Amino acid sequence: MDIILGIDPGSRFTGYGIISVDGNIISHLDHGTIKTSNKDFSARLFHIYNELNQIITKHQPNQAAIETVFFAKNAQSALKLGQARGAAITAIASKALPLHEYSPKQIK
Repeated sequence: MDIILGIDPGSRFTGYGIISVDGNIISHLDHGTIKTSNKDFSARLFHIYNELNQIITKHQPNQAAIETVFFAKNAQSALKLGQARGAAITAIASKALPLHEYSPKQIK
């Protein structure tokens, strides 16, 4: 059986979902949103990292998937999204989970 953590990163809201896959049976385990405050940006990134670490510890996934950065007209927004992805990827890497990356088009 596989337990998979999926992440939709964002600097204000990072979504996550956890499923288990056992053969052809897919089951929902958990989902939610990590909401960051209006604190400075580094504190928001640390909050994303910390919350994902707690979620990983609780559910013990054996792999993860994350959405790649889309091309945006606003470079500042794309940069912040990339940094939020970095915080999420660091949380995943700290637990030595295999990571798969998918484009927004592939996911939706």
